[in-house]
Amino acid sequence: MKSYKYFDIIMAIFVAVLITSNIASSAKIVDWGVSLFNIPLTFDAGTLLFPISYVFGDILTEVYGYKRSRRVIWTGFFALILTSLTLWLVGIMPGETTWQSYAGDNAYQVILGGMSAGGIVLASLSGYWLGEFFNSFVLAKMKALTNGRWLWTRTIGSTLVGEAIDSIVFIAIASVFGVFPWSLFVTLAFTNYLFKVVIEALMTPLTYLVVDALKRAENEDYYDRETNFNPFIS
Repeated sequence: MKSYKYFDIIMAIFVAVLITSNIASSAKIVDWGVSLFNIPLTFDAGTLLFPISYVFGDILTEVYGYKRSRRVIWTGFFALILTSLTLWLVGIMPGETTWQSYAGDNAYQVILGGMSAGGIVLASLSGYWLGEFFNSFVLAKMKALTNGRWLWTRTIGSTLVGEAIDSIVFIAIASVFGVFPWSLFVTLAFTNYLFKVVIEALMTPLTYLVVDALKRAENEDYYDRETNFNPFIS
């Protein structure tokens, strides 16, 4: 495959954003104290950062194509598994006496144990995997159909699809496993989706700047006209 100057850097930032947002999601639910259409704007804390992963996903697919984005999505997937396994292993290890006195296993399980619990891990991995692949697929297809015009339509359009799938799948599976109460399903799904889409839209000017700069720097503007979109092939 062709060598690029900035591909590895973008992939590293993408994975870092992904892991950080997932840890934040299990640590806290935020309530702004306001409602929209009588639905409280309550969301898991990872929602503050997670939309940026979709921005990077858009940039990767737009510049480097679906095939290379597929590798990045799988890299993030296995990085999340590694993070969850590490947090689970740390959680079952015995805590030092002084640490137990000011923090303790109960606090650890409440704050970080969620990301190593089966329900939140399955919810996070499933939502991420489906959402990112649909996002990349829609953007790549729209780019080919529009011959590269109207970048904003495919960055926002792909996000509308990918984030909807991600939010619904994540909240639904997490609720099934008791991570979130079903009473918050509509609130969390709606707020997560709305917040993520708004962030994507607001970052469109920055996305344009980064995409244009990368296309010039990498001498690449890939079109997925004959790409096999099967997510399970290399």
